[in-house]
Amino acid sequence: MLPLPQSDDGIGAPVSPIKGANRYGYSHHCRGRKGGVGKTTTCGMIIDYLCKKKNGPILVVDADANSNLNEVLGVEVETTLGDIREEMAQAELKGTMPKYMTKAEYADMKFSSALVEEDDFDMLVMGRTQGKGCYCFVNGVLKTQVDKYAGNYRYMVMDNEAGLEYLSRGTLPHVDTMLLISDCSRRGIQAAARIAELVKDLELHPTQLYLIVNRAPQGELNAGVLEEIQKHDLPLLGSCPRTSLCTSTTVTASQLQGAGGYARQTGAP
Repeated sequence: MLPLPQSDDGIGAPVSPIKGANRYGYSHHCRGRKGGVGKTTTCGMIIDYLCKKKNGPILVVDADANSNLNEVLGVEVETTLGDIREEMAQAELKGTMPKYMTKAEYADMKFSSALVEEDDFDMLVMGRTQGKGCYCFVNGVLKTQVDKYAGNYRYMVMDNEAGLEYLSRGTLPHVDTMLLISDCSRRGIQAAARIAELVKDLELHPTQLYLIVNRAPQGELNAGVLEEIQKHDLPLLGSCPRTSLCTSTTVTASQLQGAGGYARQTGAP
């Protein structure tokens, strides 16, 4: 497993306050321009690492509408924020909301039930709304819940959806470490570079931003990929070889860690 950037406690960069939090925490975010490049798997291995090091409490956030981080972590999720949003909409339509509660109180109670509590971490899953329409509302709900809980945790690890749209929605809290995940191709690196540029344009100011390249043959990057990385001045943290475990639908983050994790590391701190 690649080492997280070091801090005064040996894990991560020096702990900094999360925006809106009343305590200190450290926030990791995994992003990629394309689906299937290993964002969720990378998040799972980071979470597994933090849990094994007993560096909790940890808040895990699956901010992908196509949620599957829970499967990587081996966690059963009964409801998502999107599910609750739809349930509340139906209750309001049918007039079945509790008469003794305001709409705000009912919403707070229902959304609180989406927090999955495990032994080593707690988890929020955004999920998706049903039918047509954008995800703006459920994204707003997710931001509210993250702001509500973030101050109670030492670390927050967020798995974001593929694409550029998510960054512009303003859902992200303060980010200490943003990991750009790419496959081992020039197009993948170019896509990661576009995200890095958007991060600058939106003035998100993550404390650290790194690139991780997955599916590298024997964990090594060819000259063309390295040239593309250097061209865009992307700080390369490491690369990961392709493994048959990654194609398994039942593989867990812990199994991947045991298989060797990241095979190649750079001189990043």
